[in-house]
Amino acid sequence: MKADELAFNKNEDVNKLKVSELNQKLEEVYLGGGQKRIDKHRSKGKMTARERIAYLVDDDKPQIEIAALAGDGMYEEHGGCPSGGCAIVMAYVSGKQCIVVANDATVKAGAWFPISGKKNLRAQEIAMENRLPIIYLVDSAGVYLPMQDEIFPDKEHFGRIFRNNAVMSSMGITQIAAIMGSCVAGGAYLPIMSDESLIVDKTGSIFLAGSYLVKAAVGEVIDNETLGGATTHTEISGVCDYKSKDDKDCLETIQKIVDKIGSFDTAGFDRKKPKKPKLNEKEIYGILPELRTTPYDTIEIIKRLVDNSEFTEYKEGYGKTILTGYARIDGWSVGIVANNRQIIKNKKGEMQFGGVIYSDSADRAARFIMNCNQKKIPLVFLQDVTGFMVGSRSEHGGIIKDGAKMVNAMANSVVPKFTIVMGNSYGAGNYAMCGKAYDPRLIVGWPSAQVAVMGGGSAAKVLLQIEVARLKAKGEVITPEAEEELLSRIKDRYDRQTSPYYAASRIWLDAIIDPLDTRKWISMGIEAANHAPIEKPYNVGVIQA
Repeated sequence: MKADELAFNKNEDVNKLKVSELNQKLEEVYLGGGQKRIDKHRSKGKMTARERIAYLVDDDKPQIEIAALAGDGMYEEHGGCPSGGCAIVMAYVSGKQCIVVANDATVKAGAWFPISGKKNLRAQEIAMENRLPIIYLVDSAGVYLPMQDEIFPDKEHFGRIFRNNAVMSSMGITQIAAIMGSCVAGGAYLPIMSDESLIVDKTGSIFLAGSYLVKAAVGEVIDNETLGGATTHTEISGVCDYKSKDDKDCLETIQKIVDKIGSFDTAGFDRKKPKKPKLNEKEIYGILPELRTTPYDTIEIIKRLVDNSEFTEYKEGYGKTILTGYARIDGWSVGIVANNRQIIKNKKGEMQFGGVIYSDSADRAARFIMNCNQKKIPLVFLQDVTGFMVGSRSEHGGIIKDGAKMVNAMANSVVPKFTIVMGNSYGAGNYAMCGKAYDPRLIVGWPSAQVAVMGGGSAAKVLLQIEVARLKAKGEVITPEAEEELLSRIKDRYDRQTSPYYAASRIWLDAIIDPLDTRKWISMGIEAANHAPIEKPYNVGVIQA
């Protein structure tokens, strides 16, 4: 067997193993608070959060789950918060693309941790950007009180949810809320600020204060059902619009409501009949190298992601460390900006490192991004970037100016942007290639992704120098053995923070996905974006040429 075949097979094994580990992790997350709590939840006649979603959405159409790994490894001193205590999907209900948010009452009774708030705000952000109907399946005890200072008072905390309810209403975005369990205190405003609300008889309840607090506050003795149950709020207060006999009845009513929603203007993104890639998509596993430092031909990845494996390259012979070109993904017209991971020669015959952005490649990318905005073509960024080139030659050549041009062109894009982190996502390269800070409509990582200000080895050495200098300033003697142990400890900690799971748990990434699901994510993302007409002209402001 040839060396390249051996490398392909080894890469394939490594990447398939990473996907298997991802699927195992997701299976754990889907259990929420654990089987015991699931059984207790079902004993009340209630479906779990993901069962509710599965029953509601069209099972013959694709769906994607947003931030399934939110909270992973966080709040362990509080017992953890799997998936941020809720499930969020972009899916189809009665044939219409929607965002569905479901509280998971098996996780601390659906209480809101800080990451729960961030995740719910992300769902609303996606709905607002794409003008998608949003459906809330509410079953929550409200703010998690032991951490109230981190979820209650700030701008991006719990209260922002209700502000967004009001803003979405003014934008004409349909909001439907189903009260399928507890809905307490401030959380009671979410369903009632929605356009229509449903409540399940005997299991759903909504009030500003429960019976115990009512007794303590005003001395009134009353049970929760009489205080804020389905009969009270559909026949007496008029707070809710529909009374449902059980979860399934409630979800079926939502389907009927969504079925009647009218169509709106679209952004007009171009779509033809979808075609599968000519080349085998599964070969991505063998092409993507095990080590993040190993060069590979990014074009070969692109050809396995795009329709008919056709990629029309823009400025093919110029700025070769970034690839730019036109293609289709599931029929949708896209402009692709990808880091070229090959080591190549530039026009002067100089060697350039793959994954590094040079002045000419930044210029190439900026011009292409502007063209896509002119032509109303959504942008797809394929990240495997170590940053911008440094050194006197780059500085004297104006790398900062050219990098700023690329960032400016990308940041001001009015067409939707979608980011796939295939490998490295380091430093300013993360920013220029449309990292989280630059409002991609969706941003996901493959299991091979790494997100950090720089690679683990380099960062650990810098941090080691700082730590050694600090210890020496205190008069401590650092032996070579102690220095080596300190380096290892620093690198281990840093490597944990570069993991895609670390990024996904904090919703820096919307998901970690199997590379074979990339086309689905981009296609559903563009379809969602097509619901939102572009409302402003493309203007990059001041760019230094």
